[in-house]
Amino acid sequence: MFRIDELAARAGTTSRTIRAYQARGLLPPPQLKGRTGYYADEHLHRLRLIDDLQQRGFSLAAIRQTLDTWATGGDLGDLLGFEHLLTAPLIDEQPERVSLEQLRDRFPEAAQDPTLLARSAELGLVEFDADGQGATVPSPLLLQAGAELTASGIPLPVVLDLVEHLRDDAATIAGRFLQLIDRELLLPLVEGRDDARDAHEVLESLQRLRPIAIEVVRPFVARALQDAIGQSLREHAKILDERAEDAPGA
Repeated sequence: MFRIDELAARAGTTSRTIRAYQARGLLPPPQLKGRTGYYADEHLHRLRLIDDLQQRGFSLAAIRQTLDTWATGGDLGDLLGFEHLLTAPLIDEQPERVSLEQLRDRFPEAAQDPTLLARSAELGLVEFDADGQGATVPSPLLLQAGAELTASGIPLPVVLDLVEHLRDDAATIAGRFLQLIDRELLLPLVEGRDDARDAHEVLESLQRLRPIAIEVVRPFVARALQDAIGQSLREHAKILDERAEDAPGA
């Protein structure tokens, strides 16, 4: 349980915004103890859901309708489950705390060029503390992959370029899945159409589709990588054959 200023800090918003959401019926009122209102995790989940839907282009009126639909089309457990589904991470990976010195040890180029660390932060690979002496790594897997690539001789700026391109590609893929889910599952429910499934069925479908989305992409990436490596090796072999033919005494 936390007070409104604590809730605002956790949700990355303001107390004024929280009160405005309450006035518009988007957020349930707090539990009063004396004259102080206390908020629970459910309020935090709801705020994160509202923020997520706004970033997806939903107006506050549409968000209110969506929440009302879930409240009438399914029980409270369905609604909270839907909120958790949108805000919960897809992979079981815990953030890692590192010092600035540890980052420089893993990426020596960053010690010579501080702008590389700044770009890493812009890409969301690290989140630096206010004092600049430590950082949180949201995805240690990405950090380890980057360290292995640079240790293989690939310059850090090139690795960061790759990360930026992959992030954009991933956003495109995620957008395709979102369009599918919106069109086939969420919009019929929100609009109250006759072909809409009930809220509980939609929630179960979303729970199944989240991990499926990643598993569907995996074999395509693996096959494309295999084909690309094969094509590259053939091109290099051709160059070697041509050089051998042109060599003196060939």
